[in-house]
Amino acid sequence: MGGAVVDEGPTGIKAPDGGWGWAVLLGCFVITGFSYAFPKAVSVFFKELIREFGIGYSDTAWISSILLAMLYGTGPLCSVCVNRFGCRPIMLAGGLLASLGMVSASFCGSIIQLYLTTGVITGLGLALNFQPSLIMLNRYFNKRRPMANGLAAAGSPVFLCALSPLGQLLQDHYGWRGGFLILGGLLLNCCVCAALMRPLEAPKPGSRPGPQRPSRRLLDLSVFRDRGFVIYAVAASIMVLGLFVPPVFVVSYAKDLGVPDTQAAFLLTILGFIDIFARPTAGFITGLKKVRPYSVYLFSFAMFFNGFTDLTGSTASDYGGLVVFCIFFGISYGMVGALQFEVLMAIVGTHKFSSAIGLVLLLEAVAVLIGPPSGGKLLDATHVYQYVFLLAGAEVVTSSFVLVLGNFFCIGRRPKAAAEEEEHHKPPPDADVRVDSREVEHFLKAEPEKNGEVVHTPETSV
Repeated sequence: MGGAVVDEGPTGIKAPDGGWGWAVLLGCFVITGFSYAFPKAVSVFFKELIREFGIGYSDTAWISSILLAMLYGTGPLCSVCVNRFGCRPIMLAGGLLASLGMVSASFCGSIIQLYLTTGVITGLGLALNFQPSLIMLNRYFNKRRPMANGLAAAGSPVFLCALSPLGQLLQDHYGWRGGFLILGGLLLNCCVCAALMRPLEAPKPGSRPGPQRPSRRLLDLSVFRDRGFVIYAVAASIMVLGLFVPPVFVVSYAKDLGVPDTQAAFLLTILGFIDIFARPTAGFITGLKKVRPYSVYLFSFAMFFNGFTDLTGSTASDYGGLVVFCIFFGISYGMVGALQFEVLMAIVGTHKFSSAIGLVLLLEAVAVLIGPPSGGKLLDATHVYQYVFLLAGAEVVTSSFVLVLGNFFCIGRRPKAAAEEEEHHKPPPDADVRVDSREVEHFLKAEPEKNGEVVHTPETSV
């Protein structure tokens, strides 16, 4: 299968790290907010849906589950579409699909129809926006990319804090059908964000012809040959098994301790508020010159911190203990959210990122469908919330060890051999050799810092 990305710049083009990139960052912020917050925000309509259709809470909960499954599970499809048609056209189509799904849902007469419209159609539309927006962010930012990733990731908690109250307000005034119709109109803003994703323009060729862009596959499976990518994918999949479990159960945990409903729900507000500031802060710290080469180890620490917070949170016996848990969970959750795609970008680089993120999201989709339900089954069997938090914490801590040990033992020993290979293939200094596209690609990899790319040390190679 062949086909090049329509809006990708030529090989070796330097990321602007500013300029129009700030508009791209704004679009990515909005897209990330809609993508991650929307599945949670629609839950405010569940009681009304239960009343109208005479169904149970588990039936309505499938709406959010299908939304998340489409967001993660269609990663390879998004990669193929982006590599064939480019980011902007796919995002425009995704924005229209997301809006169409919610508008159609306002006319549904059964829960099955809601699964198809809100779950499948809107979920696919959000997926076609989310992944290309990250790809464009990767192309526009290099030196400032960690900070840009942190700021874009902050869209998730910001939109969650805004969409949930908005959804409740719309339901009170217009009912769930009117609320879905208005939310469908809001999703058309994804098309506005897509219009901001202007392709990078190639510099005008001079007297000598520039390097030709190599042909690319629609879905580049060669990323699985990269040990760093394989280790990252395994670690990320294990992490997702437990990462989303505590926010799902913390409110019920508080109610089980006798906390009033309003105070219990406020725990998620605390978590989201801390998360808003944790993500850009983590991105800024990762972008520091002395810290960035060790971004993989920082990501491992963030995962360990998150898992350790789950383990200690299982000992909470009152509302105050859960408040402390939500504060530290918000910090660690924000760090993970800000670093996960930054580290993946550092592993595979710009050229293979569109395929790599699609494959990673597909693997995480399986974990998303296993994690929270397994926690629910454990709770049904034991009726003890502490065991759910212990299981989630153990899974996230395990993922941190997989990443750090895999990086240290499997990747850390590679640079010596790679350096010898590079020295062996280095051309004589005075040789007059004609430069072709392969040599340019080798040059870009051999001297990345001079060409606007991150230096891939053992710490950033995984």
